Amino acid sequence: MTRIRKRNRDRNKLARRSPAPTAPAAPARGWTDGLSDVSIAGDPLAFPHLARTDLPRHPTTVAGHARLIREIAADRARWEPLVRYDALTRWYARLETGPGYEVWLLSWLPGQSSGFHDHGESSGVMTVVQGELIERSLTRAGEGARTLRPGGQRVFSSGYLHEVVNGTLEPAVSIHLYTPGLTEMNQYGGTAVPEQHPQAQAEAH
Repeated sequence: MTRIRKRNRDRNKLARRSPAPTAPAAPARGWTDGLSDVSIAGDPLAFPHLARTDLPRHPTTVAGHARLIREIAADRARWEPLVRYDALTRWYARLETGPGYEVWLLSWLPGQSSGFHDHGESSGVMTVVQGELIERSLTRAGEGARTLRPGGQRVFSSGYLHEVVNGTLEPAVSIHLYTPGLTEMNQYGGTAVPEQHPQAQAEAH
């Protein structure tokens, strides 16, 4: 009969006393394929172009349009290099378009005028960014006039009838937003007041 060595007997006793090790449980998967959006595309916060917070928001209200005009007016580096003057006619250039609106930059040499006109179905906001302009408006209550200077705004509704003129000896520049985008501009004589013409909107500062 073969005798079991002592060290083997001790090893067998140790094996009987210690429980057999168990395999670790498999981690639970939150996705059927075991992959998350982060593991596929990476952490969005690590890539600024995937987590932008400066995307422009197009305005849809009168207050939003007025805010946009103020922001553009304050950004002289954006519009000032574009300004041109034309001795034969008013100069203008489109600055921006968005869903349901457009923004225009206009220059006015001394004596240049728009004539009395409306903007069809478009309403809008205007502001002077350089020099001074005079606005004359016509309503059933009569004619009104006001001086437009940098920092002020005019908000007007569709069908609003007015004339804008540079009555000073210095050039002027203004920014205008129309919503919807301007598709018609009806000219009137100095005394023509459409019967359906609405009252002018209040001046905003």
